[in-house]
Amino acid sequence: MSASAPIRQVTPVDIRARKGATPIVCLTAYTTPVARLVDAECDLVLVGDSVGMVLHGLPSTLGVTMEMMILHGQAVARGVNHALMVVDMPFGSYEEGPEQAFRNAARLMAETGAGAVKLEGGVAMADTVRFLTARSIPVMAHVGLTPQAINTLGGYKVQGRGADADRVLADARAVAEAGAFSVVLEKVPADLADRVTAEVAIPTIGIGASAGCDGQVLVVDDMLGLFTDFKPKFAKRYAELGRDAGAAIAAYAEEVRARRFPAAEHVFGEDA
Repeated sequence: MSASAPIRQVTPVDIRARKGATPIVCLTAYTTPVARLVDAECDLVLVGDSVGMVLHGLPSTLGVTMEMMILHGQAVARGVNHALMVVDMPFGSYEEGPEQAFRNAARLMAETGAGAVKLEGGVAMADTVRFLTARSIPVMAHVGLTPQAINTLGGYKVQGRGADADRVLADARAVAEAGAFSVVLEKVPADLADRVTAEVAIPTIGIGASAGCDGQVLVVDDMLGLFTDFKPKFAKRYAELGRDAGAAIAAYAEEVRARRFPAAEHVFGEDA
């Protein structure tokens, strides 16, 4: 019997070639077990700086460090065999200039095994995207609502309404022309997302954008319903694991207090 063929990992070139084709499926992952689950169905696995809020309880992504992204990137890499793993560049790791961005992007890729990095910003980051891609660092861009810029945007508001649409479109065009292989469109009106998708040559990955984007991404904890008190408008819940976990923990606590757990089948005797 011949050995099964090795699993081929998705590359940035593959994602770039999916423009206008079968929609690209992307979810976040921050741990090895979740990465294994996500890898089975996704084309892209994003180790997002959202890890700071989702797993570490930070109020925003601004406190996320390179060390945190490397730690979680390494964990996710152990669970990914097929999907392209992309790691977010944290706030402060690339804004100073292209050289700083290259040093930190190269470190992220070398220490995690990531196939690409993601950074936020459009026109202002075009030179950095161009610098990185010219030096073999594949870049996923991110425009629209950019969470690392919430202090200047005034919060987590929809971007690109009215006259502001031209800014978002210019940002998307700039990163596409600079060499990004895809671009995340976050929290922009659906009509604008469709226009951007039609006018840029690289795949658009929507989150709170439009079904017409070339792909979609969600925070895995949002779509699994792990948060019982937080539900973004754009995040459809495909399960209610937070609610189920809460009920399971309550049942466990009740049985412990009533001395019903552990039962006979959960303890050891002399022979077994």
